[in-house]
Amino acid sequence: MGLSKTIWANPSELLRAQKPENPVMFFAPTVLQATARRFIAGFPGLVTYAVKSNPDEMVVQNLVAAGIRGFDVASPWEIDMIRRLAPTAALHYNNPVRARAEIAHAVAANVKSWSVDSHSELTKLIEMVPAAGCEISVRYKLPVAGAAYNFGAKFGATVEVAAELLAKVAEAGFVPSLTFHPGTQCTDPMAWDAYIRAGAEICAQAGVKAARLNVGGGFPSHRLNEVVPQLEATFALIDRVATEAFGADRPALICEPGRGLVADSFTLATKVKALRDDAHVFINDGVYGALTELPMIGVIDRTEVISTEGVKRDAPRRERIVFGPTCDSVDRLPGELALPGDLQEGDYLVFHGMGAYSTATNTRFNGFGDVLLATTLSLR
Repeated sequence: MGLSKTIWANPSELLRAQKPENPVMFFAPTVLQATARRFIAGFPGLVTYAVKSNPDEMVVQNLVAAGIRGFDVASPWEIDMIRRLAPTAALHYNNPVRARAEIAHAVAANVKSWSVDSHSELTKLIEMVPAAGCEISVRYKLPVAGAAYNFGAKFGATVEVAAELLAKVAEAGFVPSLTFHPGTQCTDPMAWDAYIRAGAEICAQAGVKAARLNVGGGFPSHRLNEVVPQLEATFALIDRVATEAFGADRPALICEPGRGLVADSFTLATKVKALRDDAHVFINDGVYGALTELPMIGVIDRTEVISTEGVKRDAPRRERIVFGPTCDSVDRLPGELALPGDLQEGDYLVFHGMGAYSTATNTRFNGFGDVLLATTLSLR
């Protein structure tokens, strides 16, 4: 991904001046740092960043500058990158299943916090990780709704198994903790309510006081115009329910947002390649590129259309089918997207809130995916 060395005032300025043929991803460091400070000020505990959502080094550096002191890492590569960019940061290795070589790599990197969701994986950790000063968080799952897709289909122990694991963690001499993930883009704060109360039940069954409770990621970004995330309300609910559920044994709280931290600091500008018979819109990015996530969790309707002269199209909108640039027929955005009626070939279709799971999952399939990265002062 190429980097423009110019700092632009806003996306329209670059689009008007350069008229790029390839997609452009605009990054606003001020937006990222403001979001990070919002989490730090509002969340009642330690805020860590889930590196997988966007591992760009500029993202990590700006988060550190804003005060983020912990990172959720899921691979040796992420561990090494954070150790290089933020040597004193806390690393939470919360991918619950690891090869023995990955465990050894993390031990050598002095990782002190781990997660686990099964007896077999806990056995590996007990064998390979020094217990002194090391935390193992048992990851559990519940059949609750409210997220775009369910992380519990792959990770997490039942409440009963989690209690067994927590007792075993404490018995082995590790710092016993708990962790969960309510699912990505979780817009229902009551999911955290259910999970936190289940955590207290797990501790009661195990007869173990949890040192910390990681309430996961899942904090939503602003994807739809009519659904604005209520972060502060969710923070307040987590704080209240943790006290109600655990009482005097309330654990220290951690969160690990990825999407919720980084999404709103990036905007993607795609060029309209063709307007087929005034019905189908073809753009130069799609589901094999920066828009790969949309078929899984739904379209982003925070869009605008900008002409090659940098003028925003404002005609009444109508629904259109939008296709990506590849020759694969599944390269289509879900549903239909309401776009200005005066849309023209050569215009730029701009998607806001594109910082998470976009650049990190660009496949470059069919020879597409060459994205320019530009830094802006504002995304509007």
